[in-house]
Amino acid sequence: MSMIVDDPLQSLLAGRIRREREARGWSIAELAEASGVSRAMISKVERAEASPTASLLGRLSGALGLTVSALLARAEADGGGGRLARAADQPVWTDPETGYVRRQLSPPGAEIEMVHVDLPPGARVAYPAASYAFMRGHSVWLIAGRLTIREGATATEMRPGDCLAFDFSVPMDREYANASDAPCRYVVTLARR
Repeated sequence: MSMIVDDPLQSLLAGRIRREREARGWSIAELAEASGVSRAMISKVERAEASPTASLLGRLSGALGLTVSALLARAEADGGGGRLARAADQPVWTDPETGYVRRQLSPPGAEIEMVHVDLPPGARVAYPAASYAFMRGHSVWLIAGRLTIREGATATEMRPGDCLAFDFSVPMDREYANASDAPCRYVVTLARR
């Protein structure tokens, strides 16, 4: 038995993923091939019968040529929006697999996207190289806790106040990990090409 997700952002996100796919003239099978996500899962996500994980959103958004932030912002914009993103109206999304909480700080359509993330103790979130293929800039500023960012075989350990700028000259998978027993909080900035 499938369960319909009772979350306004999830419902908006389901419709947005479907519209992005249809705008490209893709079938579910074509999006599945481009993203590596099964047709069945895409169908469930588009019907709001399943909550996508952060990793799954990374694969879908990468295949669609969008950042996860842009996909979430477009979904939120479907429900209304403007130039000002008031704190009370900023979309918050929680990864059902890891408990990772993502708050879209910047208003929909902003040239530079800003995202606030709470990564629970022991959580890991991986994104494929395709998620970053259309970015020209991406930085992470650690507010609290400890964060390890893996880029291919390289691991960077971050402490509060550290800021890491990504190098996109070589495409690679990336993973954000909080191996500590305390929550981790950071801000991500993204700039599209």
